[in-house]
Amino acid sequence: MAFESVDALQRTLADTVFKYATDRKKAAGRALGTLVEIITFYTLNMWELRDHVVIERSVPEFANADILHNVEFSLHPIQARHEVEIAPLSLPLTAAKIKRHLPFLHETAVKSTQVLSRDAVKRNATVLVESETGPVIANVDTLNDSSCRLTVCRLSTNPFAIFECKRVGVEEGMRKGPQTIEKAKQGAYVARSVSSLQKVRLRNGQFQGVMEQPNGGFLTGLYDEVLREVIDSSSVVEFAGFILTVGVVSNHGNWFTSDNHNKELRVLAQSYDWLLFLTDAGLSQFIDKLLLNPTPDLAPAREAFLASYSGSSGANRFTKIRMAVDADEALRSYFTAHEAEVETWFNVISPHDGTIENLQSDLRKLAAKSW
Repeated sequence: MAFESVDALQRTLADTVFKYATDRKKAAGRALGTLVEIITFYTLNMWELRDHVVIERSVPEFANADILHNVEFSLHPIQARHEVEIAPLSLPLTAAKIKRHLPFLHETAVKSTQVLSRDAVKRNATVLVESETGPVIANVDTLNDSSCRLTVCRLSTNPFAIFECKRVGVEEGMRKGPQTIEKAKQGAYVARSVSSLQKVRLRNGQFQGVMEQPNGGFLTGLYDEVLREVIDSSSVVEFAGFILTVGVVSNHGNWFTSDNHNKELRVLAQSYDWLLFLTDAGLSQFIDKLLLNPTPDLAPAREAFLASYSGSSGANRFTKIRMAVDADEALRSYFTAHEAEVETWFNVISPHDGTIENLQSDLRKLAAKSW
């Protein structure tokens, strides 16, 4: 690794990219948080799950719709997929313009939102319509001077999986960030409240899984065994309301390492179905290739990052939601071409015998179900 810790990496960013900021270290820390989210999003792209993803969507607690929780990424079943070409193209590309090419939306009110701005910044997973049956989202596939190709998907309301990213900074001179345990508790609460598959701790420390069935009975057994049954089964009616919960944490002096857990990491590990640790080495490697010793493959992404963090006002063009088109193309290509390498950036904290390949397989199984 080029840096002995993420803290060292943050200080390097503070002294180079963020020299203009009043609080350079805090600015660098926020950018690191954005990069963790971007790595997570483009990993989902790499696994060909992009069209299932909605970003920063409110997910209700199971059987308690009065309480909603905003999550970074929720993955939803696809009810229908439509390929759309807009030609000739006139920017900005709005939901209203896309609506004209989709007969099923002709009688539907669409949101006043831009999928593609005048300066070629795309909005990932743009929600065109919100309805009782679920959102309709659009993603830009390709863009040239005269046309734009998009994929538009009608999704189900209820997700089959959620991803949340957790990272907390440490102030200078402090051993721990004051919000560390609170963020861990918040993530743990969400992970344990959104799915119909509930956890009950037994006296021996293991978890029992409990899921109410449509007939009023209960499916129960050791949690990991019930979870496996739900994922592998072709039935969806008896497992309605199930959501696979995935957490992604990164180290900043708080989470320690994947082999040396502190209290916060233990809280998250026992709450999420899957907890992934984005290693210092992995995050450092990505940032080194993106910013510090840039590879030509990521040049457009680097330009978008630097334009967004220049100290001057203007719309950010390097976030999980808003991304410059050429930067998006570069990131998608890079992650796809380096899939094996990217997957080494993550360590699996829980389940204890899980692998990244297992998680990808489980997500594909859930995505393929006829929800």
